[in-house]
Amino acid sequence: MSTESFNPFKMAQQQFDAIAEKLNLDEATRDLLRNPDREYHFNIPIRMDDGKYRVFRGYRSQHSDARGPAKGGIRFHPHETIDTVRALSMWMTWKTAVVDIPLGGGKGGVICDPHNLSLREQEAICRGWVRQIARNIGPNQDVPAPDVMTNGQHMLWIMDEYERIMGVKAPGFITGKPLGMGGSLGRTEATGYGVMFTVREALKEMGIDIKATTASFQGFGNVSQYAIDLYTQYGGKAVAVACWDNKEKKAFTFRRLSGIDMHELLGITDHFGEIDQAKAVEIGYEILPGNAWIEQEVDILVPAALENQVNAITAPSIHPKVKLIAEGANGPTTPEADNLIKERGIWMIPDFLANAGGVTCSYFEQVQCNMNYFWTKEEVFEKLDHKMTIAYHAVSDLAHKKNIYMRDAAYMISISRVAEACHLRGWV
Repeated sequence: MSTESFNPFKMAQQQFDAIAEKLNLDEATRDLLRNPDREYHFNIPIRMDDGKYRVFRGYRSQHSDARGPAKGGIRFHPHETIDTVRALSMWMTWKTAVVDIPLGGGKGGVICDPHNLSLREQEAICRGWVRQIARNIGPNQDVPAPDVMTNGQHMLWIMDEYERIMGVKAPGFITGKPLGMGGSLGRTEATGYGVMFTVREALKEMGIDIKATTASFQGFGNVSQYAIDLYTQYGGKAVAVACWDNKEKKAFTFRRLSGIDMHELLGITDHFGEIDQAKAVEIGYEILPGNAWIEQEVDILVPAALENQVNAITAPSIHPKVKLIAEGANGPTTPEADNLIKERGIWMIPDFLANAGGVTCSYFEQVQCNMNYFWTKEEVFEKLDHKMTIAYHAVSDLAHKKNIYMRDAAYMISISRVAEACHLRGWV
């Protein structure tokens, strides 16, 4: 459930302003970092399969490249807005900084619904998007990646068009590519696995055996699927997952108290992450309302869908048993909900730490492309685990030391690193 007046960029700025005050940042640094360095709005005219032309609106926001080239996904969504893109580019700046990789924050989007577009039409949008912005992105400027409703095939079309325009081979220009075309082993699992690496470390700190825990997940896209996969490998029991149903235009929660089998569910899920309800009932799942995922009597909640899902309306429904929230999505929790979670003493692993596994593995993909040598999946997971574990403990240590909320601790580390880069460059 969302609130009508929700603006993700205002929320991102509100979060930044609160930490800038605590860090006592100077006015110029605050002005620089509370808005994107640059952003692009453009039209993408394409010829549809019926022969008619349609114009789609595209965006790219480059929030900060102080620590390295901007980095961030491209999402296709019918309700995409420039404020969502701005917010996500800002969160990506903090995300790359908290895991200490040499990249900045960017984000892109197109207002469209791939559910209603043929593959040829989607390809035309991808190629049209990069044609509009090719001179302002690239391996040393801004590196795109997949996001909501985009995938490796979309990235390959974008890369191919970019290479045609520039007359070069540039596999490091974009990440999330298919294997054999510059993609990295482990990239598909990276975000979901990264979430669970941080959950594992948090539970260790709390003295809780992961095998004795239960969890509820929101979303059944890539992030949630692999988070559930690794969580069950660790011995935890996932009992509920919520996902969107495009036919009925609303979400449903699928619950099986004996435990979710991710691979079994994948067998009845389409490529948009939508589960077939009738088949789910056949294999023992209850179908509950969309917000039921947050009300479950579990130890761990993993919001891994869209922003503004844990808000002033839904947060009071969190069950008293919940001890830990790990944000697989970007911006799922509003400041009002944060206040309630703080009061309840629930341990929070904030989005730009919990889901940083994706951008970390994208960075690994870029490194592999640049040196034209690719690692094994085991090497990728080992490096990813190492990065995520170090980042988690740096944030957790600061939170315990200063007795502050985990989100605040993560922001303090990230914003300090980016502000220092701006100062060292002589920008402010």
